[in-house]
Amino acid sequence: MMRDLSIVFPAFNEERRLKTTFKELIKFKKKFKSKLEIIFVDDGSSDLTHKLINTFKKKSSKNCKIISIRIKKNMGKGYALKLGIEKSSKTWILTTDVDLSVPLTQIIKLNNKKFLRNKNILFGSRNLKNSKVNTRIHRYALGKIFNFLIKLILDISIKDTQCGFKLYEKKIAKILFKELKDYSFTHDLEIVILAKKKGINIHEFPVTWNHKKGSKLNIFLDPFRMFFKILLLRYYLLLN
Repeated sequence: MMRDLSIVFPAFNEERRLKTTFKELIKFKKKFKSKLEIIFVDDGSSDLTHKLINTFKKKSSKNCKIISIRIKKNMGKGYALKLGIEKSSKTWILTTDVDLSVPLTQIIKLNNKKFLRNKNILFGSRNLKNSKVNTRIHRYALGKIFNFLIKLILDISIKDTQCGFKLYEKKIAKILFKELKDYSFTHDLEIVILAKKKGINIHEFPVTWNHKKGSKLNIFLDPFRMFFKILLLRYYLLLN
């Protein structure tokens, strides 16, 4: 059973989506019976993201510990997660996206099913049999290409490395993210590689995932960036 939980939200120019996130967090806090810590990491936003987070923090701090971290310039999702995990204090750490494409109640389901037993890292996966996914065709196609490339080039057999909904045992998360060097959208791949080197198994679980407006995915540039990053990680593997 999960005694307590830290939730880390990386955020970059998310003022339009944060209000919905706050509402869902309030609902979740009422349902989640264990101790909760919420960490927002503003990754160099130029909009009202930081201001909105601090306002929410002031209103909610009596019921739940909320930590607000601000990075002066945009460093990448991996770096934001690294800082958030560094500050986390609870036994389990959930990293997830502000858009809450995977609802937070997924954690309660995991806890109730005793799925956490003898596991250190759990990745939400949109590609498992029991997953329920509502996505756009271009995202689906890019995901298939990405999975094919990482299996071919990096020998990674995990079905979905890029779903933002991931759960870590604190001691494991702090070890892995301390060593993280890739701060881009492919940071998840380095985490998988680091875990494999240390003999730590990653378990996947099915999720309900819904596409949300405001995605920062660039369908023209990101496929090229994706391929280049995978090649860099392959080079990293050869050196180490």
